[in-house]
Amino acid sequence: MSKTKNDEAWEKLFEIYKIIPAIQREGSFEISATQINKLREARLMTKFDHRANLPKVFSDNKLSILPITRGSYVISPFEAYQELKDINAGISKAPFPEYLQSIDYDNISSESTAINCAFVSGIIADFVQDQNLLPTVSGRMSSNSFSFSIRNIATGKGMPVNVVNSQIEIDGGYEGYNYLTLIEAKNSISDDFLIRQLYYPIDYGRERF
Repeated sequence: MSKTKNDEAWEKLFEIYKIIPAIQREGSFEISATQINKLREARLMTKFDHRANLPKVFSDNKLSILPITRGSYVISPFEAYQELKDINAGISKAPFPEYLQSIDYDNISSESTAINCAFVSGIIADFVQDQNLLPTVSGRMSSNSFSFSIRNIATGKGMPVNVVNSQIEIDGGYEGYNYLTLIEAKNSISDDFLIRQLYYPIDYGRERF
C-alpha cells in the first residue's frame, strides 16, 4: 500500500523531533500546530476519526493523538478509540410528520439531516425518555479547561491529560427538563470511533448541569 501525504509528513516529524525516544522517556510528546504546519496543514494532519485513519507511524507504534489546546496536541500510546458493538435489537418504526416537506427521510445524505429526522420523528426523545427536548447547542466552539485520565496501552495504567480551551464540535444538542443530550452523528457505520468526539463535548455539558 502506497504512503499517503499524512504518512510521509508524520514520518518526517517523528524523525525531526525524535518523538519515539521522547515518548519512551516521558510517556508522551506534545507537539504544536505550528510545528506540524511546517510540513503540512495541522487540520489535515490530526483528524483521525477512526483507528484505521491513523498514519502508519502511529499504527506501527500503537500511538494516538489528542488535542489539548486550540494549537497543540499530545501523542502517546493511549487508548483513544472505542469499538462499536453490533447490537441486534428489534427495529421500531417512528412516525414522521406528514406536513414536513423540507426533509426527505428516504434520502438522508448528511449527518445534520439524519439528526433532524431523528428529532422531528421523536426518536431522540424516546431514546432519552424526555418528551420536552428542544434544540439548543451545535457547531464548533471551545471546551472548558478540564483534566481526565485515559488508559495507557503500554503500561495499562491511567495517564492524566490536561485540556485547555480545545476546539470541540457538537453535531446536535437537545435540552429537556432534566438533561442536556449531546449527539455525535456518523453518516456511515464504522468499527470504532474517537472517544474525544463524545468526551470533550460531554465536559462542556457537565459544566452547565
